[in-house]
Amino acid sequence: MKNLIHKTLISEAGFAGLVLRLPIGLILAGHGGQKLFAWFGGYGLEATGQWMESVGLGPGFVMALLAGSAEFFGGIALMLGLLTRTASAITALTMLVALICVHLGHGFFLTTQGIEYALALLSATSALMIMGGGHFSMDRYLLNSNFLWSTDHE
Repeated sequence: MKNLIHKTLISEAGFAGLVLRLPIGLILAGHGGQKLFAWFGGYGLEATGQWMESVGLGPGFVMALLAGSAEFFGGIALMLGLLTRTASAITALTMLVALICVHLGHGFFLTTQGIEYALALLSATSALMIMGGGHFSMDRYLLNSNFLWSTDHE
């Protein structure tokens, strides 16, 4: 178990992890806030759920809750660098679903609701999943803390 935790948290990404995590996390958390709480001009869970149902992602309310939670909480985790690889995997999967189920039939560019934006977020979250949070992350703090590695917690 210790080896799995170590492999999940360790990262040699240095400053690059922070540079990628902060804006991607902010973007994702903002979009999740729109879906969950109707913040920033969003529509909230009920209306987002109705829209998701209309594009074939049902049950709509549940899908809106899942997507919104993945984006909001995953985005916050990415900004903090907390369980970066796990948060990245969850948000990458969310972006893959959005790309395939919502944007794929609309061409490439953002101006036509195409895959451009979802692809950029999928690429960034996939890169974070591979590289980890970097030196300036909560992952690094957890990795170096005595709490995880003390024998009292086994």
